[in-house]
Amino acid sequence: MGSEYDWMVSDPAVTHTRSLSNLPPEDEKGNIEYKLKLVKPTKSRFEHLVTQMKWRLREGKGEAIYEIGVEDTGMLVGLEDEDLSESLNTLEGMAQRLGATTVEVRRSSIESDSGPARTACEVLVRRVPDDQQYIDLRLAVLGNVESGKSTLLGVLTQGEKDNGQGRARLNLFRHLHEIESGHTSSVSHEVLGFNNKGEVINYSDSNQGCLTMEAICQNASKLITLIDLAGHQKYLKTTINGLMGCKPDFAMLVVSATTGVAGTTREHLGLAMALQMNIFVVISKIDICPPAVRERTLQQVTRLLSGKITYPVTTPYHAVTAARKFNSENICPIFMVSNVTGENLDLLKKFLHIIPPACTTCEQTRLMQEITEFHVDEVYSVPHVGKVLGGTLVSGSIHDDSKLLLGPSDDGCFEEVEFQSIHRNRTKCRVVMPGQAATLALGPWDRFPLRKGMVLVRESPSCCIEFEAIICVLYHTSSINRGFQLMVHVGSICQSAIIEDISTPDGSLRVNEQALVKFRFQRQPEFLRPGSCLFFRQGIAKGMGQITKVFPFTKETNDAER
Repeated sequence: MGSEYDWMVSDPAVTHTRSLSNLPPEDEKGNIEYKLKLVKPTKSRFEHLVTQMKWRLREGKGEAIYEIGVEDTGMLVGLEDEDLSESLNTLEGMAQRLGATTVEVRRSSIESDSGPARTACEVLVRRVPDDQQYIDLRLAVLGNVESGKSTLLGVLTQGEKDNGQGRARLNLFRHLHEIESGHTSSVSHEVLGFNNKGEVINYSDSNQGCLTMEAICQNASKLITLIDLAGHQKYLKTTINGLMGCKPDFAMLVVSATTGVAGTTREHLGLAMALQMNIFVVISKIDICPPAVRERTLQQVTRLLSGKITYPVTTPYHAVTAARKFNSENICPIFMVSNVTGENLDLLKKFLHIIPPACTTCEQTRLMQEITEFHVDEVYSVPHVGKVLGGTLVSGSIHDDSKLLLGPSDDGCFEEVEFQSIHRNRTKCRVVMPGQAATLALGPWDRFPLRKGMVLVRESPSCCIEFEAIICVLYHTSSINRGFQLMVHVGSICQSAIIEDISTPDGSLRVNEQALVKFRFQRQPEFLRPGSCLFFRQGIAKGMGQITKVFPFTKETNDAER
């Protein structure tokens, strides 16, 4: 069935015929460039085109889309075969000047009453930024227990189909009880790489020698970090920590075709949408599902996503269109796959290859100019190395010779630290940029206990034990009152807190109501910034909000209150 987004076919070997239609007018910002033709440009014109491509690549953080045969107004004119071939050669020459590569992702034959059919073409241009080894995206995998999340990631990263009994998921599990039960209970990370030609690089790619994560990172121009989260209700805390602490760019909601929307599916979707993540859906297990049940599950998912434009992906053409529109419009692609037969997995891979970064270049530049802030979400003790901190850089940058302040300790202190080494995806590196995950080796450490939720900052920080936030109660059976104790999640921080004050006349807060609330941590002070997103829960009660004010913590004040 046709869609408002469908105007080109994604497979270059196939030509799709359509009547003359239009695209939106070209935007001066962004990474999409329209070109009617690029036939034998003069030297000065060629230099201008190279500069223009450099700008588009910068806007797309290393990726740009060129529409050949399209006017600046968005009208699809198309080109004859000779002009199209010459234009593609010119585009290839422009890319080579910048050390970039081109991949033709789709072309369309356009009919008009005024003459013979012409062809328009879409080309993906990719150049890894100078300060990066590869383009890195982070994808959180959500869904109910037994929906096939870990199995799907195992098939994608191992390159082997599942046997129908969950064999593909075994390499992702971190604990013995996960293997025995088949249920994920922790946050695990795997990687899926793509080279300049759009080919998948995973652990089974023996032709390129990519049998380790280090080799995948070395050969990939684009890397998708897949964050496998727990689906069982009793591991909800772990899932929330993964979503809040790992800071993924996108979320993939996996739904079993046999059971449909069940269990924690709605809750996981609500969390991702509350965190303003772009979401796409994968319906798994279609090989054991009758067509009628499959259609019922699709209808359930469509109703669940009533606020979005659902876009079923059934052809490579749809996969490219979905990736192009994913960040810019309120679209939710839906894939229907089988981990046993491999049906439609190529469409999912094509989508992941083309999907652009969520963070714009302007946003990335702004984050780099802010004060360095690294959130610690894991602490390791490595033999012959010492303490190692794992986490995500929120702002600023970290170099291998950086000196940062680590804390807060239980008494609110920060200590200056240096790093023995920095690693990303098990590969040594010299610099960490905003949005990237890394591990930092501290060496021997005995100053104070290290824990999840600490931060590394560059300038004199202050922590707090009391803070205010504007919150909204998402679900509660009655109302929240002063003295209510709950679990607060802010980034990688997870700590029990008590509500000291609510700015309502009766001092209570009900479902869908909003108010300014004052919190107090129960254990130790934490580092918080105004504007940070907050999530709280207690039993079935849940809510979200934004921190508006923090009250600086001092040891004297804390001792007096005790």
